[in-house]
Amino acid sequence: MDIIISNTSGKPIYEQIILQIKGYILDGTLKQGEALPSMRNLAQQLRISIITTKRAYEELEKDGFIESFTGKGSFVKAQDPELMKEEGLKQIEEYFFEACEKAKMLNVSYNELSGLLEMIYKGE
Repeated sequence: MDIIISNTSGKPIYEQIILQIKGYILDGTLKQGEALPSMRNLAQQLRISIITTKRAYEELEKDGFIESFTGKGSFVKAQDPELMKEEGLKQIEEYFFEACEKAKMLNVSYNELSGLLEMIYKGE
């Protein structure tokens, strides 16, 4: 599992970690029961504060993606298919929002944008 932190991203580091781990869980790279790196190890690998990794793991646990056990570590939790679909839709919505904002800035019409989405979706 590779996590890449961007200093130029507008998102805080803990959010970048959350999004990437959620992505790995949603796409099946991280499977149920698989251990995550310890908070300390991840902080050392990324050269960030352990407080940042702790916050990311706490959010992932709160959102139902991982579970942590004192003295054992953090593991990917069994995923509810509806929760996974909802999370995926949330991520798609964020991408669409960004795309729509950019389209508006460039005066791309709704019909042009819709046509582009259709072409991409159909693989044309």
